[in-house]
Amino acid sequence: MIFLYFEKELQAYLPINEQEEADKASILAMITAFPKTILFRENTIAHMTSSAFIVNKTLDKVLFIHHNIYNAWGWTGGHADGETDLLQVACREAREETGLQAIEPLCPAMASLDVLPVLPHRKNGRYVGAHLHFSPGYLLLADETAKLRTKADENSGVRWIPLAQIAAFCNEAHMLPVYAKLSARLRSLPPPIRRLL
Repeated sequence: MIFLYFEKELQAYLPINEQEEADKASILAMITAFPKTILFRENTIAHMTSSAFIVNKTLDKVLFIHHNIYNAWGWTGGHADGETDLLQVACREAREETGLQAIEPLCPAMASLDVLPVLPHRKNGRYVGAHLHFSPGYLLLADETAKLRTKADENSGVRWIPLAQIAAFCNEAHMLPVYAKLSARLRSLPPPIRRLL
């Protein structure tokens, strides 16, 4: 079955708190219930996405985009659209949405796992009803001196933000715990990874 790779990755992920335990169970249950459509946005109840927490080499800034749909600063990411390698989805979306090409995984494993609500909105002139995004998050690394560009159909800004100032930029209260988890992951990176930076 084509979904075996990402399903195994999800099963192997070790939740860091009760929220992630509950969300992991929900995601795996939905994969079982909708094995043919869970990777596609045509599943209008819930579908897999993948997101990136892009940091600089000193691990003190994160690269955020200003999302047109949400009118909010936040991480990059997008729909799996059938792709089973969710890390590659996160990398692809990060490159498309920031203009950076030299983006690489800081760690290959998932760094967070969340069920995120999406409110009704219009996209490309079409109504999109409320649904859920099943969103693994990955830690990616980029050069903060590299040139940035917006992706006009999706965002209106791209900028580096100090980790300590995320709450001042993020107006989506439900995302603050996600960014807090990822910031904590950065602080807990083992010394071998830090020495490579």
